[in-house]
Amino acid sequence: MVEPVRGYGLAGRAAVRARAGTGGFRLPAAEAEAAAAEAAAPLAAVTASALLGAESAASPAERDAAARRRGGALLDALAELQRGLLGGGARRAALGRLAALAEGESGADPALREILGQISLRARVELARRGEEPGA
Repeated sequence: MVEPVRGYGLAGRAAVRARAGTGGFRLPAAEAEAAAAEAAAPLAAVTASALLGAESAASPAERDAAARRRGGALLDALAELQRGLLGGGARRAALGRLAALAEGESGADPALREILGQISLRARVELARRGEEPGA
C-alpha cells in the first residue's frame, strides 16, 4: 500500500519556509563582489568601446581636414628646421614641433594618407638624425 505524503498543507508549508529562511544559499562577501564585478565587466567593455567609437566617429571630411592641417604644420616645421640649419644650427623649437607632429591623424583619403606618411617619415628621419624621439 502507498503511504500518504505528510507535511503537505498549511503547517507543512510554514515549516519548509522556516527552514529555507534560516539556512539558505549564501555567497561569501568576497565571492559576491567578484561575481558582481564579473557580471559588470561586459557592460564596462561595451561602454568603453562605445565611447571610443563615438570619439572616433568623425566624418571622413573632418579627418581629412585635420590631416591636411597636420601635414601643413609638419611642412612648416621642416622648413623652420631647414632655415635653422642654414643659419648655423638646428632650432630646438622646430625639433620639438616635429616631435609633436610626427604622429597623428592621417586622414580617410588613401592618397592623402600616403602623402602624409611620406612627410611624417621625413620628419622622423630628421628627428632620428638629431637624437630626438617622435611624440616627445
